[in-house]
Amino acid sequence: MSKRIVVSSLIGAVALGGIAAGSMVWASTPSNPTVENSSARYVAPIAGTAGSLTFAAEVTDGSGIRDLKVLAWPKSSDLKPTAEELAHAEPATCRKTGTETSACTYTLPVTEDEAADMPEGLWYVSVLATANDGDTKFEPEAATFTFTR
Repeated sequence: MSKRIVVSSLIGAVALGGIAAGSMVWASTPSNPTVENSSARYVAPIAGTAGSLTFAAEVTDGSGIRDLKVLAWPKSSDLKPTAEELAHAEPATCRKTGTETSACTYTLPVTEDEAADMPEGLWYVSVLATANDGDTKFEPEAATFTFTR
């Protein structure tokens, strides 16, 4: 066997080994869920008809999405929710749109009496996404909306 063939074979084996090792590292690298295209919309109650707050987002993770917890809070407050606190918040409804992605929507009806007790101005929507593999992503300001009566 010539030296050229042996050297070429060794280079090929090293290259394949590097590709395989890189693939294993890439495949085993954990990734947290992503929350994208999020939006919040508030509609004030009118003449006995309830208004609503609606939050929507696209949530993605390689293992799929288990849930998305949502909390709206006024900027004027001292509230700064944490991921631990959001674990106990209300869940959005998530609909699978692909192997890794879900479209999640959260809707909260708001009555006139409730609206009367809420501070006007800028509000934030915080979210906590949890993947099927247990990884999480906390977004303290995933979206904003303006609350008016």
